[in-house]
Amino acid sequence: MDFFVIDGGRPLRGAVRVSGSKNAALPILISTLLTDDECAIHNVPELRDIRTTVRLLELMGKRVSYARGTAVVAAKARLKTRAPYDLVKQMRASVLVAGPLLARFHRAQVALPGGCTIGVRPIDIHLEAFKRLGAKVSTEHGDVVLSCDRLSPGAVRFRFPSVGATENLMMAAAGIRGTTVLRNAAREPEIEDLGIFLTRMGARVTGAGTSTVTVEGTSRLHGAEHWVIPDRVEAGTFLLAAAATRGDVRLVGAKPAHLEALLEAVRRSGAVVTELPEGLRVRAPKRPRPVDVRTEPHPGFPTDLQAPWMAYMALADGKSKVREAVFENRFLHAAELGRMGARIRTGGERAVIEGVPELLGAPIMASDIRAGAALVVAALAAKGQTVIQRVYHIDRGYERLEKKLRALGAQIRRAH
Repeated sequence: MDFFVIDGGRPLRGAVRVSGSKNAALPILISTLLTDDECAIHNVPELRDIRTTVRLLELMGKRVSYARGTAVVAAKARLKTRAPYDLVKQMRASVLVAGPLLARFHRAQVALPGGCTIGVRPIDIHLEAFKRLGAKVSTEHGDVVLSCDRLSPGAVRFRFPSVGATENLMMAAAGIRGTTVLRNAAREPEIEDLGIFLTRMGARVTGAGTSTVTVEGTSRLHGAEHWVIPDRVEAGTFLLAAAATRGDVRLVGAKPAHLEALLEAVRRSGAVVTELPEGLRVRAPKRPRPVDVRTEPHPGFPTDLQAPWMAYMALADGKSKVREAVFENRFLHAAELGRMGARIRTGGERAVIEGVPELLGAPIMASDIRAGAALVVAALAAKGQTVIQRVYHIDRGYERLEKKLRALGAQIRRAH
């Protein structure tokens, strides 16, 4: 398996272009199941999860051409209504096929999802919402089976603003005639991007990106062309890497409005963040001040940046606290940071970080996408050499990471 070798202690300097958002591209690609017409999706990052999604679409009957950041999806054969375990276990976003399939064919069979090991992450919020629109739910040999005579538009209130459930129901509602209102919906920028694409396909989506999303659906959606938004988590990771290494980096394409909670915390830590016409610039000439954060659904501090933030706070001049209020069991990176000299105590949903003047390189191992990103941030700032194993986790969420970092002056290489 591939691993990274990083010789740290060098400030990152220069400019880096932010890739398209993985978390926006995945549901947009899956929503092409709502039509047989051709759809062209641009600014799609070249990632392992994207390749898994392409394979899933092809297995289900689509023809997909994917090159140089553009995916063209068209009909090839009659669509299947079952997403098999072999692919779903690799990426939990595969459960999103349920909405389009249920709307079009009144049946969807999806293996219970896999993905990152960061807690149970159940899909019962999805299933409860589908029941509100008239679906019946059962299980069969490890699969969830949803069926209906016909989905009916209606009102759904989520008990938690789940991103996946909001996306799944938006896609289902877009494919059924009538008006569906989703309350306590997720408000992430990726939700707004999906709403734009569904509207381009012929539905009428309003309120995406707010807590109330209204979808006026139609039984005949058509093809569309779309440009995916930049990846706010990648932008945030590079921002934290620049700050941790006391560098000076411009993030080309970053959207400040998508990162408000992170930018506030970074500025409180003493780094200088400037909004530019083309994105953001971060400069951090000195050791950070400690800042407490609590993860929350958007627009709060993003859970996907909690691990890189902890790596940054490991170098702070004082004690900071992190409360992980979105996912349980998401402090797996703390022990690996400890191998580098970080002083972190975890218990339940809380972590206390006693900042140290420097981290030291060590052999460490990634446990999931964002934990892997945290280890890269720490390794870039650390004194000496770090070897990071299991970088396939990192490859799921970061496009050409080592090449982008080398362009900023990092000493990082991929080895086998």
